[in-house]
Amino acid sequence: MAGSVPHPLAVLIAIRDAAPVGFAELNIRPYAEGCHSGRVAYLEAWYVEPTARRTAVGRALIEAAEAWAGAQSCPELASDTFVENGLGTAAHLALGFEEVEIIRCFRKTVRMPGGSET
Repeated sequence: MAGSVPHPLAVLIAIRDAAPVGFAELNIRPYAEGCHSGRVAYLEAWYVEPTARRTAVGRALIEAAEAWAGAQSCPELASDTFVENGLGTAAHLALGFEEVEIIRCFRKTVRMPGGSET
């Protein structure tokens, strides 16, 4: 899933045959669902080109992300994906992530004083 952090703390890039084939964007959050440490390395975005999937590129990116998390004194690595992203869910589970929660997010426009909306 695309990250919403404007400036990740780390970006890992997978290269094969002198061309980028995947990336991972990482940040540190004080909280993530299912985590208890108070300092969580968060996988803000993770992508592998379709032609490079099932070739250990994703695994290598996650292993590098785990190493980065450890170097940042983060005992947990968290991530998310959309409910309908079966491929992303399967990839997370195959690499040792455990599903901890499924949530639905909502928003509502609030009328501001003077009748304008945000």
